[in-house]
Order: sequence, then structure tokens, then C-alpha cells
Amino acid sequence: MRYFITLSYDGTRYHGWQIQPNGISVQGELHRGLSLLLRQPMTVTGAGRTDTGVHARMMVAHFDYEGELPMEPKQLAYKLNKLLPNDIAIQQIEPVADELHARFSATSRTYHYYVHTAKSPFLRHYSCELHYPLDFQLMNRAAAILMEYEDFGAFCKAHADVKTTLCHVTQAKWVQTSGSTWYFEITANRFLRNMVRAVVGTLIEVGRGRLLLEEFRRVIEGKRRSDAGESMPGNALFLERIEY
Repeated sequence: MRYFITLSYDGTRYHGWQIQPNGISVQGELHRGLSLLLRQPMTVTGAGRTDTGVHARMMVAHFDYEGELPMEPKQLAYKLNKLLPNDIAIQQIEPVADELHARFSATSRTYHYYVHTAKSPFLRHYSCELHYPLDFQLMNRAAAILMEYEDFGAFCKAHADVKTTLCHVTQAKWVQTSGSTWYFEITANRFLRNMVRAVVGTLIEVGRGRLLLEEFRRVIEGKRRSDAGESMPGNALFLERIEY
């Protein structure tokens, strides 16, 4: 039987979602907790791979278990929450059809990247503080250009082991939440490694007047990571939701 786990986590102290040989990971913590509760080695498959320090308001993972669980899914979720560190929270465990896959059955993923333009002691861990004027209207015009393309090799981490750099972006926009706080929202069927942080870094170059809209377009068309902006810090990036 296959089960979906819906969870959230603060990625500050993790080396990303995926198990690492020399660092703690969210996936590793789930493996440990489930294996203890179900008394057999368990593995989970996630909907994606968030990088070091990146957070998730919603992550979905699945695991397979032969026969019936020794407890109700709701009770398993409760006990797993008791075992897991405080920076990982299980919202739900539910049985699903065997053909559903946490990664391959997802139809879209949405990320938010948070920035603030005035010093704040309360935002520093989960938002990127910027100290220069930005033209967010111009950045939104550039963001709309993303939806005209499908090959985002320019924003893929160099030497990443990927079979394709094609992604279908359905939404990309900056949203203002106060006089000094904004977030960039982007939705796509899939994302490349480091893609969102590279896109944000390049849009900021536009907002600072260092990159014209036509130059931004040429960066996308050139498909070279070296032409795009710097990768922004991971602490301000959140996986917000996943659709199936």
C-alpha cells in the first residue's frame, strides 16, 4: 500500500531534502522516524529536492508498506511528529492509489522567494535583506518574459546532472506585502537545481538597472549559466505548495 505524507519544515539546519553522506537531511529524519515506528527499514520519496537551507511550507513524500499499517495513519502521523525534531512537522498521512508518485504525479510546484528593503530583526532568517533601490514594476515585466520560454538552462546550476532543462512556467510575479517587503512567486511543472534563486538574482539585476529587458531575454535564449545573475541565498526560499 502506498501512503502520502504531507509535511513542512524549516530547512535552516539541514543539508537539503535529500539524504547526504556527510550531513543531516529532512529525508533522513523521516527515514529514521518511520523505521522506528514501523519496525523495519523504511524509505520515502519526495516531490522534489530542496537545497541546503531552503524551507518548505508544503512538501509531499510517499512510502510503501506491505500489508496493513500497525496503527491508523492519523496515529502514525501523531507519533511521527513526537519523534521528529521541532523543525519538521507532519500535517497528514493518507493512503493513496499505488500508481500515484510524490514526484512524478505532481502537476505543479510553487516557490516564494522573500526579500525586504528595510532592516528587520524578525525577517533576517527567512528573507533576503537588500540595500539598493529596485524597480519592481520593471522586474515584473521581466518576470512575465519567463512564461514565453521553456528552456531554462541559463538558470540551472552548472554541471548539474539533468536530462533536460525544459520547464513549463505558468506564473511568475513579484508581490508586495508591505512598504518594505516583497516576495517572488513562481509556478512550474518542474524546476531545475538552483533555478529559482538564479532567476531571482537575474531579475534583481533588471531591477537595479544593470540588465535591460532585451538583455534579460537574451540571457534566457543563450542558455548559459554564466550570463545570468548570481544565485541568491537559500534561507529566503520556500517551497509553498504542490498540486496533483
